[in-house]
Amino acid sequence: MMSAAHPAVEASSVTKRFGATTALSEVSLRIAPGETHALVGRNGAGKSTLVSLLTGLHRPDGGEIRFGGAPAPPVADRGAWRARVACVFQRSTIIPTLTVAENLFLNRQGTVVRWPALRRRAAELLDEYAVDVDPRALAGDLGVEQRQLVEIARALSQGARFIILDEPTARLDATAIERLFGRLRSLSAAGVTMLFISHHLREVYDVCDTVTVLRDARWVLTSPVSSLGHDDLVTAMTGEAVGLTSVAPRAASSADVVLGLGDLSASGRFGPVSLDVRAGEIVGVTGSGSSGKVALAEAVGGLLAPSCGTVRAGGVAVKAGVPAALAAGIGLVPQDRHREGLIPLLSVAENATLPIADRLGPAGVIVPARRRAAAEAFIRRYDIRAEGPDAPVASLSGGNAQKVVLARALAAGPRVLVLINPTAGVDVRSKESLLGAVRAAADGGTGVLMVSDELDDLRHCDRVLVMFHGRITAELPAGWSDTDVVAAVEGVAA
Repeated sequence: MMSAAHPAVEASSVTKRFGATTALSEVSLRIAPGETHALVGRNGAGKSTLVSLLTGLHRPDGGEIRFGGAPAPPVADRGAWRARVACVFQRSTIIPTLTVAENLFLNRQGTVVRWPALRRRAAELLDEYAVDVDPRALAGDLGVEQRQLVEIARALSQGARFIILDEPTARLDATAIERLFGRLRSLSAAGVTMLFISHHLREVYDVCDTVTVLRDARWVLTSPVSSLGHDDLVTAMTGEAVGLTSVAPRAASSADVVLGLGDLSASGRFGPVSLDVRAGEIVGVTGSGSSGKVALAEAVGGLLAPSCGTVRAGGVAVKAGVPAALAAGIGLVPQDRHREGLIPLLSVAENATLPIADRLGPAGVIVPARRRAAAEAFIRRYDIRAEGPDAPVASLSGGNAQKVVLARALAAGPRVLVLINPTAGVDVRSKESLLGAVRAAADGGTGVLMVSDELDDLRHCDRVLVMFHGRITAELPAGWSDTDVVAAVEGVAA
């Protein structure tokens, strides 16, 4: 039996590096038995890295992890880790083509499966944790809430008394969230220890006893939730804002609307959303990972087919799909430049000039000299550091590769530019260059819809819209404070 003197889980001064990047620096965490402990921080704070250490996915480069006072098992001993800690991820790990019973005892059913006994054990387990699901049902037929409860039951059935819940409410509605919280309180009362990760700070106050804040890969504070006000928690998460450069305010646009969304929705992702973007205006959209902001941008850019509502560019309705969006004058910088933004086997010139290939020669035949000239102009305009237009785009750094994606999005002179996390994973110099190019495009009359998690990106916007659970819940004019944005993103009043 674990001594009451020992915390259930303890990380002492743990550090983790990935190459030259320090993902976690001397972070400590203590979780008492039966406690529900919140772990919060903005994107990139180090939460995911700490979870990877607590679940044995990675070994810390410094410091120590202990469970109930005992050292953590070797990383290679997955069985020992599963007996100590289980993680319920935001993205379900349930296998939809298997039954509930098969999912519950996956890899634990033995070499000879006695199906009646397996289903009976599954029914007993589900009943123990008050999960009203038929063990014979296909997991793919379950609702989101039911799948999540099956995952929690599976984790507890493995003997783990410490569960990590990573954004457990991201895909649940309000009623299902309240039911989940009721079950979490019951588990806590039964002595189950939980680490609760959420971007929604209201949930921290609803269900957690203690909160730890990480910022920039470091520990900031640990406090009882009851003694920490909302404003103090938001301040701990943001710290002092450090802008790239001062951003001069822009005159309010009174030009025509170039992008109009009318009750746009994508089932289970976002909506309904209505908004207008005027020529020359930069409109920012932000929110947590489950807010639907990325799906909204993908629907406008043609990567995601909406379930209902309208997208209008220049007053004309736009059909779903990338070709239709391009034809309507919508340029897109997607979230994943490697999968959706670049063709790695082609050159810088070939990638950058794809949207204007029909302009580079007669009858659709590309004249190499014209393509090279166009690419050289893009290289100069966007400060792309490459060994000439013929350099393979795969040879570029992340920042320069992103500049090629932006050059391609702007190549045809679009009336609307949609950007998704445009400066993610690039250095400061490249950020300044990219954001400067976006402002220049807006100054030239392009309407910009910028989806981003980065406050420094959003400072360039004329107004910022905040999404929460698929809807726009706040609009912040230029001059907002970091606290205003983070409080709106987290769903609490600043």
